[in-house]
Amino acid sequence: MLFYSGSLGLGHVTRDLGLARQLRKELPGASVDWLAAPPALEALKGAGEYVLPQAQRLLNLSHEAECVAQGSRLNLTRYLSRVRQKWQLNAAIVGEVLTTTSYDCMIGDETYEVAAARGSGRITRNVPFVMIYDFVGLETHSFNPIERFGVWCSCKRWVKLFSADLSLFVGELEDVPDEPFGFLLPNRRKFARANYKFIGYMLPFSPRVPDRELTRSELGYGPEPLIVCSIGGTSVGKQLLELCTTAWPLLRQRQSTLRMVLVCGPRLDPDCIRAPEGITVLGYVADLYRHFAAADLAIVLGGGSTTLELTALRRPFLYFPIEGHSEQEGCVSRRLARHRAGERLTLSGTGPEQLAERALAWLGREVDYEHIPTDGARLGAEEIAGLLARRQP
Repeated sequence: MLFYSGSLGLGHVTRDLGLARQLRKELPGASVDWLAAPPALEALKGAGEYVLPQAQRLLNLSHEAECVAQGSRLNLTRYLSRVRQKWQLNAAIVGEVLTTTSYDCMIGDETYEVAAARGSGRITRNVPFVMIYDFVGLETHSFNPIERFGVWCSCKRWVKLFSADLSLFVGELEDVPDEPFGFLLPNRRKFARANYKFIGYMLPFSPRVPDRELTRSELGYGPEPLIVCSIGGTSVGKQLLELCTTAWPLLRQRQSTLRMVLVCGPRLDPDCIRAPEGITVLGYVADLYRHFAAADLAIVLGGGSTTLELTALRRPFLYFPIEGHSEQEGCVSRRLARHRAGERLTLSGTGPEQLAERALAWLGREVDYEHIPTDGARLGAEEIAGLLARRQP
C-alpha cells in the first residue's frame, strides 16, 4: 500500500508510523511504500521505512509557512494562497506514482491536495483511498473580511471536494464544534458523524505509557528538575525558544539545580539560538515523547500531536498556539480545555517574568487531566483492513 504523509509535521509522522506498524500486524505480509516531503522524509528514513524516490520532488510546505509567519503569527489566507499551486504539483506526483505502480490502497494523512484532486477527477479513483483527519473545517480568529471570506470558501470546498473511501478521524466526536462550517454551510459535527469513523487518538507509545524514572535514567537525566522546550517541525517557534532563554536567569534564581533542554527540531539550526550556560540546545530528536515523559515541565507550541502526547503522558505543560493558526488556536485549544490539560499562553502577551512565574507554578505539579482513548492506531488499522476485505472480489 502507498502511505502519503505529504509535507506534514513530525508529530503526524509519528502517528503514521504507529498506524503502519499496526497495519503490518493486521495484514501480515503487507508492505508500505511512503511518499513524504521534509521534514517527514528524514524521519521516515531514520525509522528504517522505504521512501519512494519521487518523494525528493515533493515541495516542502513547511518552508511556505515559515515564509508567511511574522514572529508568533501566521496569516492563514496568505499561507493558503501560497500553497494551493504547490498542492497541485504534489498531487500530480501522487497521481504519477499511482499510474506507474499497482497498490491495493492509498492512505493520506491530512492530504487535502489528494482528496481535492480525486474529487475533481485529476487523480483516478480505482485505488481505495483512506483519509486521516484530526479537525473538521478551517476557522479564523481574525476580523479581516478578506481572511474570513477565504476561510468560508475553503470550508465550502471541504464539504464539496474532500472525499475518500474511508475517512478516519483521530479524536472524539466532541473534538468537532457543534456549529456550522459557515453561512449556509452544514453543521460540522453532524457532517463529521455522517462521514468519518472516530477512532480515538494515535500515539507512539499507545497503549503503554513509558515508565518515567526508567526513561530519565536511560536518557541520562539526573534527579534535578527538568524543563523540555520544543517547537516541532518548523522554525516558526524560534521566538518561543528565545523567550525561554530570557526567562532562564529568573528560573535559576528560584531553582538553582534546574536543567533546561531546548529542542529546535529539523528546520531550525541550533547554532542560531544563543543560550546561556546551563541550557542544552538540541536539533532534531527522535522519539521526543520520551524526553517529555522524563520532564518535570514542557513548554511547547500548540501543535496537536505534541500536546496530545503530553496529555496522555500526564506531564505538566505550557503551550503557545501560533497566533492566526486555525487548528492550534481553535480545535487544539478547545480539546485541551476539554481535557483540562496544560495552560494556554500567547507569545505576544508573555514576557520573561510571566513565563518564569507560570513555569514555576507548573514545575513538577501533579495533574488531573482527563484520561483519553489512545488506541487509535489499532482501531484505524482494523478499519483499513475491513475496507480492503470488503473490496475483495
